[in-house]
Amino acid sequence: MCGLSVFVSSRAQAGPPDPATVAAFSSALESMHHRGPDDTRIEYTDGMAYGFKRLAVVDLEESAQPLHYHQGRWTVVFNGEIYNYRELRAELLRAGATFETSGDTEVLAAAFHHWGPAALQRLRGMFAFVAYDHWTGTLHAARDQFGIKPLYVLETTDGIFLASERKALLPFSGDPAASLDTDALAHYLTFQYVPEPMTLDRQVRRLAPGHRLTWTPSGGQRIERYFRASLRPLNLQPEVAYQAVQDALRGSVRAHLRADVPVGAFLSSGVDSSAVVALAREVHPDLHVFTAGFAQEGYSEIEIATDTAAQLGVRITPTVVTDDDVIRELPRIVHLLDDPSADPSLIPLYFLARTASRYVTVALSGEGSDELFGGYTIYREPASLAGLDRLPTGMKRGLRNLSEVLPEGMRGRSFLQRGTTPIEERYYGNARIFSPAEKAELMRFTAEPHTAITAHLYAETADVDDVASMQYVDLHTWLPGDILQKADRMSMAHSLELRVPFLDRAVYAAAAGLPTALKLPPHSRTTKHALREAMRGIVPESVRSRRKLGFPTPTRVWLKGAIGDWVGGLLADSRAGHLLDLGYAQRLLADHRAGVADHSRKVWAVAMFCLWHAIHVEHSIKVTAPAGAQPMSMSN
Repeated sequence: MCGLSVFVSSRAQAGPPDPATVAAFSSALESMHHRGPDDTRIEYTDGMAYGFKRLAVVDLEESAQPLHYHQGRWTVVFNGEIYNYRELRAELLRAGATFETSGDTEVLAAAFHHWGPAALQRLRGMFAFVAYDHWTGTLHAARDQFGIKPLYVLETTDGIFLASERKALLPFSGDPAASLDTDALAHYLTFQYVPEPMTLDRQVRRLAPGHRLTWTPSGGQRIERYFRASLRPLNLQPEVAYQAVQDALRGSVRAHLRADVPVGAFLSSGVDSSAVVALAREVHPDLHVFTAGFAQEGYSEIEIATDTAAQLGVRITPTVVTDDDVIRELPRIVHLLDDPSADPSLIPLYFLARTASRYVTVALSGEGSDELFGGYTIYREPASLAGLDRLPTGMKRGLRNLSEVLPEGMRGRSFLQRGTTPIEERYYGNARIFSPAEKAELMRFTAEPHTAITAHLYAETADVDDVASMQYVDLHTWLPGDILQKADRMSMAHSLELRVPFLDRAVYAAAAGLPTALKLPPHSRTTKHALREAMRGIVPESVRSRRKLGFPTPTRVWLKGAIGDWVGGLLADSRAGHLLDLGYAQRLLADHRAGVADHSRKVWAVAMFCLWHAIHVEHSIKVTAPAGAQPMSMSN
């Protein structure tokens, strides 16, 4: 686990890059010190620079990076974990590979050397890596199938830069105000995050999940997709399907426990994290788990999680987040994210990870379960709208026209609107903040519609039912753009490696063929039915049937108190008024505080962008890096 940074010049040259690039590269690497406080190394050679911040988890004494393989042919920097590296190592030894370390980085290098890009299909884990082939002058990079680990790319006339966080590319990407991507901002206002591969800097892009990149000075970038999720129902017997899910998840949890450092787990109120903890406890009876909540009544899972921990027989350490904590740490949280996110659940995650990092170096968590097994309540919408969907086109058009003239808030209006709107227009993710009409009032610019992000995903799922299409959209937008982004940044902020056993090849395979009826049974309000059945007898019955809460956050309450005062000042002082009508946002805040309507999600989204703008564009809010940076080891 680490932060990596790479530069390869577009011009052939002997010796290190120019002094200005060397100085900027070294300084930028330090901006990711939190990702790897155990070791820092930089190598400069022939117009190239490789930087690495290491959090040692496996093969602690060896496996330093950058790693060189096969008589210097390859230079590799790698962020992540390959959980089947021991099995791959044995296979590669039989194929004639040689090894000087016992870690997974060298296994990755050997696999790429012997099998080429086909090696990517055999890796079980989370990864973002760069491998430079000195024999052919080709840079290779790849990212894991689901986007658990990040990789940012910037190409300029000077060459190509890659890094684990966008802040490490800032010295090379120019003026952030001039390069602000307004299409990305418009999508943020819809989705509450910047969808991949975009960033708010139009010069910087993220390598998409399940994609690989090659680059040469003469040919530039070439990006190929090597993995595509496929959620196509099979004719499965229920008990067979449940057993397959149980076996796959048990095997994944055991693989994710491999580490040479202490391992713990996050525990909330739901079946996802409870399943991970219960299966991990089979291997580690002394497992230490962590949970978080707020002081406000109704916004804490601590009591439920503590009860679950007692039933599972594991030690639990809770964290209570106060309003003062939020105001104090929000600037650093937004700085860590690189791009703004209006998902308030990243706040308890930040404090949860901080507490866990005091006891363990690795933590297991339940991300990915909802997207794979059908865990969001909105996935039940197609069934509730089925009656309207079967009506003739002309009748649906008439009902749609009727809904437009009904008063706002009238019972049945929303039902008619949703039921007469094609799913391609109706569903574009879990978090839909501003509608197109509201964005037109808020934004001082024009931008592409939100369907630019989702249209191709619906085209790729034209042969499956609406539920599978919704899951597919979330797997490719919400999961990497929101869920995994916040998981990576909030955990690595405290040098904690977060592992997600649900996002495993075997678990995905067990989930991909589940019929909709086994995920969301007809005539039931249950979600993730197959997972719940698979966990029968493993997690407590009270947990197995409990609805999802997901670290609830009191944003609505916050904005009526001291945090609302702070947000009001932020909106008043912001210099982002040329992009957004901040008077409109202030009116939303005033109405919210007066109890006229709940505008908390909209206000929070604008506030988080303004905070991001103040930090990264205006530089009116300074974020100090945590103390403890280690001296760097450099070689030419």
